[in-house]
Amino acid sequence: MSAEPTLLAPAVATLPPPRTLPARLLRNPVVALGTGFLLLMALIGAFAPFLGTLDPTAINPATRNRPPGFERTLRAEDGSTTTFRHRMGTDSLGRDVYSRVLYGARVSLVIAVAVATIALAVGLLLGLVAGYIRPLDGPIMRLMDGLMAIPGILLAIAVVSLFRAGLPAVIAAIVVPEIPRVVRLVRSIVLSVREEPYVEAAVMAGTRLPQLMARHILPNTIAPLIVQGTFIAASAILVEAVLSFLGIGIPPEIPSWGNIMAEGRNLFRVYPHNILYPGIFLGLTVLAVNMLGDGLRDTLDPKMTGR
Repeated sequence: MSAEPTLLAPAVATLPPPRTLPARLLRNPVVALGTGFLLLMALIGAFAPFLGTLDPTAINPATRNRPPGFERTLRAEDGSTTTFRHRMGTDSLGRDVYSRVLYGARVSLVIAVAVATIALAVGLLLGLVAGYIRPLDGPIMRLMDGLMAIPGILLAIAVVSLFRAGLPAVIAAIVVPEIPRVVRLVRSIVLSVREEPYVEAAVMAGTRLPQLMARHILPNTIAPLIVQGTFIAASAILVEAVLSFLGIGIPPEIPSWGNIMAEGRNLFRVYPHNILYPGIFLGLTVLAVNMLGDGLRDTLDPKMTGR
């Protein structure tokens, strides 16, 4: 008897898919582009004193509302002269818009990171408690529902009015409306995870509640919270700009993108550069944060990985 021929599939040389999370993130162009721009903004904010041409708070009425590219010469006491170029022009008080935009990156990034960190920490704690401890679920969620019933910007304005104007007050005003969203997200995850067989087995084995939370429930919330944190950061940058634009956010003496646009809104038709340049930086930064969030969601979500 002759053996029947065996049909072998042709060998196809394919590269194995990346298994580690950093490699998967690097292969996503959306994540790479958003991360690269945010790193650039972080470097600009960190090295603003070296990149800026002038003091962002220095007032010079003689050079107010100058167009981009305007140059002026300063004469020192020893007779030497120094020429400065206003790359983005000057505002109504003669301050260098270029330097103010660079320093404004510091404010926006600090607020974004602080708001996202605080909102995620508080929301994670309350969400874990509400999702696993049934008697506390009702009071916590009714409080969160009450906060969500108020428009975020109005709630932020109300919080700012209770404190002295400054960076901590702005951060607190933006954090409060974001906490309920994080709580609802974490609570929904906990409610689904607590019914899993491995969680029930851990409970039957007598695992203490802190260990149960840390080992079996908390790891399931990390990926959604990372994605949620990016969207909170983007929202924080926009809300800070809105509050500063309305005159109730960052004090005017502190350069921020919202303050720069607020000071140039009255003369926007004549001198649009006072709003154009900070608006471009604001829009690109928010876009980069949202791109990072979308890329992280596509990478960390198993349902989106195969698409």
